[in-house]
This record gives sequence, C-alpha cells and structure tokens, in this order.
Amino acid sequence: MSENPAIPLESSGPPTAPPVLAEVVRSGFVEGRHRGSLVLLAADGSPERTLGDVTTPVFPRSANKPMQAAGVLRAGLQLTGERLALAAASHSGEDFHRDLVRTMLTEHGLSAGQLQCPPDLPLDRVEAEAYLAAGGVRDRVAMNCSGKHTAMLAATALRGWPTERYLEPDHPLQRLVHDVVEEAAGEPVAAVGVDGCGAPLMAISLTGLARAFRSFVLAPSGSAERRVADAMRAHPEYVAGTRRHDTRLMRALPGALAKMGAESVQAVALPDGRALAFKIDDGAARALAPVLGRALALAGVEEKVAHGIGRTPLLGGGREVGEVRPTF
Repeated sequence: MSENPAIPLESSGPPTAPPVLAEVVRSGFVEGRHRGSLVLLAADGSPERTLGDVTTPVFPRSANKPMQAAGVLRAGLQLTGERLALAAASHSGEDFHRDLVRTMLTEHGLSAGQLQCPPDLPLDRVEAEAYLAAGGVRDRVAMNCSGKHTAMLAATALRGWPTERYLEPDHPLQRLVHDVVEEAAGEPVAAVGVDGCGAPLMAISLTGLARAFRSFVLAPSGSAERRVADAMRAHPEYVAGTRRHDTRLMRALPGALAKMGAESVQAVALPDGRALAFKIDDGAARALAPVLGRALALAGVEEKVAHGIGRTPLLGGGREVGEVRPTF
C-alpha cells in the first residue's frame, strides 16, 4: 500500500441550471420553457433582485449600442436628435430609417459602399415583406445596424483615422468605445468578439449592463452619455421602429431608456435610477417581451404598461390559444 495515497478530488457537483423565466403554454399545456438570468437595480444602484447568474460576462449584443454611440461622440462627431438616435439603433429598416442613413452618408461625404455591415433585409417582418414586394434586395443601408456603422465611419473620417479599418478592435474609435463600456459598466471588459454586423462586441455582466444604462440616464447634462440617452428617449422610433417594443416602452414611460440585443438580451433604465438587464439563455425572441413585462412590474412600473409590453399570445388556426408567460 502506498504511503502517500492519492487524495480524491473534491467535486462541486453538476452546474446549476439557470432558472426558468418564461414558459410556453398552448391550450393549457406547457410545451416549452425558457431559462435565463435577470438583475433588477434599485434607484440607488444596489441589486434589488437577481435570478440566475448576473455576474458572469455575456455578450450584450445590440444592447451595447448606446455605449458605441457615446464613443462616436467622444471621437468628436457632432450628432443630435434623430441622427444620434439612429447611431444607437437596431432599426426596423422602414423607409424613414433608410432615408436618414442615406442622408447622413451624404452629409459626411460617404457612400453606402464604404459601410462594412453586411447586406440584409429590413429587420421588421412586415417591413421586409413590403420591401421585397417593391423589388428591394439585401442592402447594407437596410441592415438594422447601418445607422451605427454610418456614425462610426463618419467619426473615423472626421478624425482622419483609417476608414477601411474602423471595425478592428485596435482602431482608435473602437478603443474609445471600449473605454466607454468599462466606465459605464463599472467593470473591465471580459472579452471582445465580433457582433453580427461585424463590429467589435464587448462582454460584460448583466449587472454591469444594468449599471451602464443607469449611468446613461443619470449622467450630467451635456455629457456624451446623457446626449445619447436623451436622443434615444426623444426619438425611440429611430432606435427601433413603429412596431417594436423598445419604441412602445420609451413612449409609454417618458424618461425610460430601453435597448434590446440579439439572443434575447434586454436592458432598461428608468429616470430615477432603477434599472434592469436580462438574457434568455436559448436566445428565443418570443420570451423577451413577457420577461420584460414582468421585470418592469417588479421594478414598480404601472401594471397596465408592464402588461401591455409583455403580452405575447400564441396562435392556433389563426386564433389565440395560449401565451408565453413569465414564471417569476
């Protein structure tokens, strides 16, 4: 027998599954569940409620766009009103979105061919059907991130930085964005990836994301962060579109700042400093609105507004037979 027997490794057990945040109920039968994590911050910035893991970094996807727009302003680009809102947008590709992108390109002496976002159809399904029926094809201007890319390209040209490299993580503009993300989130960027549009994507925790949105609504008047928040709140239809929940939320709650991201990420800050952020693990878009509605209700938003944002019916044979509903 060995004098130094092997010491058995301690096992921490299997990882804990994230909690179920929403369930899919059809004809009274639960046919699916969506897990995820969520954090609610009180007005003073302290965590009021957490579900799941809210400290491990995630990719916020397009919920990072307010920080990216603030980076563009820090670079010296002068944008206001609808133009600044569009710089922070995941727009639906409606006529007024595409028209303003083209206008901005012309104003800054740029062309659509310089944009490095991929050609795409409008994000909004109704708009995409109308666009295709009118003979439209996949186009960079129609892509939902084209406003952000136009602003990034314009800021790069203004500063005399290399325009062909504006999406590289070590580009001066992207270093500015990196700084904004870390300052707003109150934590270091854990990883840098590539978003669906090709732009650098900075990973932070859900708690950091909620802190970032809170910092934007509470930022001093005239700061880059406050200018972005004010433009988004004044022109929410340019941030999203006429049929999108971010637009409805910012219209229903004056002073609220809201931005969704791909893979079912959502962040919201209320004008008094309350904030929330969550992510649905499987990325299912159908779970986003119900979870958002319930989170808003927990944050003290009027039930009528919260329920209106969160309603997601299921259809069968063209009539409502169920819903996606929150479980917390």
